[in-house]
Amino acid sequence: MGLPTPLNWPVLRQLRDGDALGRGRAVTSETTRSWTPRTSEADRVVQSVCPYCAVGCGQKIFVKDDKVVQIEGDPDSPHSRGRLCPKGSASEQLVNSPTRVTEVLYRRPGGTEWEKLDRETALEMIVDRFLDTRRRTWQEQDEKGRRLGRTMGIAALGGATLDNEENYLIKKLFTAAGAVQIENQARI
Repeated sequence: MGLPTPLNWPVLRQLRDGDALGRGRAVTSETTRSWTPRTSEADRVVQSVCPYCAVGCGQKIFVKDDKVVQIEGDPDSPHSRGRLCPKGSASEQLVNSPTRVTEVLYRRPGGTEWEKLDRETALEMIVDRFLDTRRRTWQEQDEKGRRLGRTMGIAALGGATLDNEENYLIKKLFTAAGAVQIENQARI
């Protein structure tokens, strides 16, 4: 458009270009017209599910150079139809936040500082504690000799951010371990 002159003022451009309501090209600057969405430069698009609640809104994750550059609602999702709530719309910030914890942290009983653990060590600690609790709290029979085959020392609370398949597998795992206190946040 060149140097700014009164002939280039938006209201005159609107009239000259037949854009009387000012909703088209007449009111956009060269800078605005040169912008392209981050999504157009993505290497690939991955379909996913929003991690925040039990609704399970579909998301399209745009990836460039193995880094998430944008997350939007998936129009093919049957229940969200491309829409995301404010938390779902901010999913990219969750993924790319510089304050996101990406290591296993552990604070010993009575401790005041966090220490880093490798995943294998952390998993072994969880397994050891799970099995020890199950062994110590196992109830084979009640006081009348009726078979119980359960533990009251272990409970499971599934999250509403998990999908049905994950909650189903968690239920099967804890039932097989003898736990009877199994619940899901979505039902509470």
